[in-house]
Amino acid sequence: DIEEKFAPKLVFFIGNTNILQDSPKVSVIGTRTPSQNGKKNAERLTKFLVENGVVVVSGLASGIDAIAHRTTIESEGKTVAVLGTPLDKYYPYENHTLQDEIMNHHLAITQFKIGTPIQRSNFPIRNRTMALISDASIIVEANDGSGTYHQGWEALRLGRPLFILEDNLKNKGLEWPKKLIEYGAKVLPMDQLSIILDVLPIYVREVRVHE
Repeated sequence: DIEEKFAPKLVFFIGNTNILQDSPKVSVIGTRTPSQNGKKNAERLTKFLVENGVVVVSGLASGIDAIAHRTTIESEGKTVAVLGTPLDKYYPYENHTLQDEIMNHHLAITQFKIGTPIQRSNFPIRNRTMALISDASIIVEANDGSGTYHQGWEALRLGRPLFILEDNLKNKGLEWPKKLIEYGAKVLPMDQLSIILDVLPIYVREVRVHE
């Protein structure tokens, strides 16, 4: 099966693994250099997900990823950081306080063992794992050369729902939205965010009744 084929053989984690089990999970991803509008959309989208009991997954990069993690924490939601580094490294270093907060109160996951060097090739591998553990992925804002685009392909390859915020289509110079839409990505208007909830699995918690 395609999920087994792409799943990492081994993952390392620090934090609360129950976060993965009892709620739907959505990746909120995007450029490291967002516009003001992109930042605002990332915050609004993340707050909406938290309000609806969704665990927010992202890659702890600068820009949209960091906004998604921070907004989740400030909104008292749950977040998962999928790292492109071993657990004892920070990249970028500016997010070290955020990474520590996630390790202490949320969940950080990586497939890179301690001692693995940080290199560019780690991040596309990280993106695949992020797409794999998420029930859906949402691209907030990205440029044509962005690694975010790579995760979009990974989500589609895995048969997971992929959404692109509608504002990306207003930039006529961008090629990547057209390509991903051609292969099944859906456009998500900011005033219709509830569309996301329709594709998420319902997690039913087991309730024990004491007689």
